[in-house]
Amino acid sequence: MSVRLAGDLFGKGPPEFDAAIANPPYRKINTGSPERRSLRSVGVETSNLYTGFIALIQRLLVPGGQLVGITPRSFCNGPYFRPFREDFLAGMELRRIHVFESRKAAFREDSVLQENIIFHAVKGRKQPRQLVVSSSSGELGGVISEASIPFVEIVHPQDVEKFIHIPSAEGHAEAKEAMGILKSTLASLGVTVSTGRVVDFRLKSALRKEAESGTVPLLYPCHFNHGTVNWPKPEARKPNAIVDNDETRPWLVPSGVYLLTKRFTSKEERRRVVACLFEPELVEAEWIGIENHLNYFHASGHGLDRSLARGLFAFLNSTMVDQYFRRFSGHTQVNATDIRTLAYPDRHILEAMGSEMKALDLSQDEIDQLVSRHLHGNR
Repeated sequence: MSVRLAGDLFGKGPPEFDAAIANPPYRKINTGSPERRSLRSVGVETSNLYTGFIALIQRLLVPGGQLVGITPRSFCNGPYFRPFREDFLAGMELRRIHVFESRKAAFREDSVLQENIIFHAVKGRKQPRQLVVSSSSGELGGVISEASIPFVEIVHPQDVEKFIHIPSAEGHAEAKEAMGILKSTLASLGVTVSTGRVVDFRLKSALRKEAESGTVPLLYPCHFNHGTVNWPKPEARKPNAIVDNDETRPWLVPSGVYLLTKRFTSKEERRRVVACLFEPELVEAEWIGIENHLNYFHASGHGLDRSLARGLFAFLNSTMVDQYFRRFSGHTQVNATDIRTLAYPDRHILEAMGSEMKALDLSQDEIDQLVSRHLHGNR
């Protein structure tokens, strides 16, 4: 089919359709795979089979043709799906989105644990002023709730990433309103978020189960402990240290105050964004390794001001950010791009929050009250 779409000189043109209903297969496709090359030949750049299928169907529809798809909602955010989002939103008018609140209910018999959506779109029209967003548990006979939402709240006009927000719960709308007053970006705060540099399987010979002479701490998600880093952790299956030498030094960072977030959270965790603070007084070392399953916040490659770091810790661990994040992310992966695109409080607000925090092991209510008090008091 991709050959026919590419325009074989002597071949027949591809068939055209007025309507399509699709539940495409879900599987990652590598950059150099035959599937990826075939899709590129017709102008499709994507990293998963399901978005490849949707992009091909889009090209086979006649103008005004309709598409109903049931897919994972992972295409709604993340850098790898950006080319697909740009292509899809440029050629298809979204009419309706339905989201299943339960990750398990809709496809329990097939052991599919993706968070799925159903969408209805029409080819070749401008995006609507409003579209319907509905939600249900996915259980047979479950209650369906729906609302008409302005399209500018689904895809924010100034968002170059073209994230697709799906407000399916009351808390999502409240989070959108609360986040709407924030105007700062990480760049304006002088902060950068990066993915941990240490890819353990590539530096396997340099890893050590326990710290020894010539090594430095290596931090994994397993070292998170109630807001702080608990290192070393001898009972953990992961190594605790990495050799510090000429080979590994480019992958290490100088010790300092760093905010860390998990790139992958378990389904059992209350929040999608889980932040932890690394404070050098608790782990004495000149250099540290941050493993690739973590994102870390830094200032031009060095540690952060402590009050700013603690303020960011409170903000990112708040229920408001969790609810807002769930508007566009339906899976447990948290990319650096996702965090980078958030709006943040001004620096003086973050520093004030951080200065007020005397401990990091606050309850969720205490974190939410702290954030709410500082944000509402500085409108």
